[in-house]
Amino acid sequence: MNRRDFMATTAFTAGAANPDKPVREKPLASTYWGTQYYDSQEQQQLADVLESRNPFRYYGHGTEPPNKAATFEREFAARMGTRFALAVATGTGAMDTAMAALQIGPGDEVILPAWTFVSCYNTVVLAGGLPVFAEVDESFSIDPADIEHRITPNTKAIMVVHLRGVACDMDRIMAIAQKHGLKVFEDAAQSMGSTYKGRAVGSIGDIGMFSLQITKPIAAGEGGVVTTNDPVLYERAVRYHDVGGLRPYHEKILGKATLEGFPGTNLRINELTASVGLSQLRKLDRILTDVRTRSRRVYEGIRDLKGIRFRLRPDADGDPGAIVFIRFDTPGQCEDFMKRMKAEGVPVTRPGSASLLPAVPFIEKKVPPRPNWPTFQTPRGKSIVYGPEICRRTASIVNRFAGPSIDPKYSDSDIADIVAAIRKVYPKVAAG
Repeated sequence: MNRRDFMATTAFTAGAANPDKPVREKPLASTYWGTQYYDSQEQQQLADVLESRNPFRYYGHGTEPPNKAATFEREFAARMGTRFALAVATGTGAMDTAMAALQIGPGDEVILPAWTFVSCYNTVVLAGGLPVFAEVDESFSIDPADIEHRITPNTKAIMVVHLRGVACDMDRIMAIAQKHGLKVFEDAAQSMGSTYKGRAVGSIGDIGMFSLQITKPIAAGEGGVVTTNDPVLYERAVRYHDVGGLRPYHEKILGKATLEGFPGTNLRINELTASVGLSQLRKLDRILTDVRTRSRRVYEGIRDLKGIRFRLRPDADGDPGAIVFIRFDTPGQCEDFMKRMKAEGVPVTRPGSASLLPAVPFIEKKVPPRPNWPTFQTPRGKSIVYGPEICRRTASIVNRFAGPSIDPKYSDSDIADIVAAIRKVYPKVAAG
């Protein structure tokens, strides 16, 4: 369907003769992206590993492993434009590996957004560091204007989190980091393939991470990737994820090892997971194109509504459009919008749960992860205030946005229904 026909269909639906009839009788539902693209390619990749009987990436039954992990890493680095990519067992494991590579330890402070997933501050605390929360702006990402005054002599890194496909304002953040000699860690778990001014997220800071968990753009069940252009950070990451050692495979990539061994853990990816990740990676651009095509139709279909405002996107062209978030003046209007849209058969969602704010009990009460862990017992640790009062602006922002999720497999009719429902509901909510 071309754009003219699509808009005509939408206009007809929105102006139906019976305005009390819901736009849809059966509620519209979205689901996980990557799994919808599973086909014979994933099956063949898995079959290669099963036939080899070598699920461990480095050695096996007397024959060479099928090198799915190695191939995945090479292709991932090429796709993201980084020198190195290291596949690991989970996305959270990728965060822990990045923390180790940055040498975050007891007393080190990491500035991160006040609204993000729990793994982000978990990984800082588990490394022995202190999370320092900054407000977010209407991109739902860390507000560059709220970073600099939070920097202390103990600050070692800034963690930026590219949420729901939208890149942070990386130019301003990188400038602050360079001015103060800080490292920048990019959490791109939810935004694989998104870009900022032509560069892939996860390739701009000092080190980045991605996730292959089912809710992410591509899915292998679990799995993660660490990316960097710095050979020292890469070597530390490799050693940490593989019990402190460095195998000949990675020595060859580095050319020359520069570090001594140190205690690490086991976060190695296996060939089975990597084989699915490899097949999914090769479909990433197709998935993102399918989502972007549909989300742009929604934006085009509602942009002319009087007074409508959207989520801030520092680089709109780099955003696939996972969710088309609409801004409201009050949380009450947002709630009304969600209720009315559900009645139309087109449910919408908020950016996320308010429980993701740093008011969770173990942060607010400063519960150490292990007995006698020094993180919160230092004078600086005791002085940091956590809880709802530290992120009031963030809570206000999160509670005033809602919008429809965009599924890459939605039909033209589904997209037309989304547009029709918003055009029917939004003016009533805005007027109230």
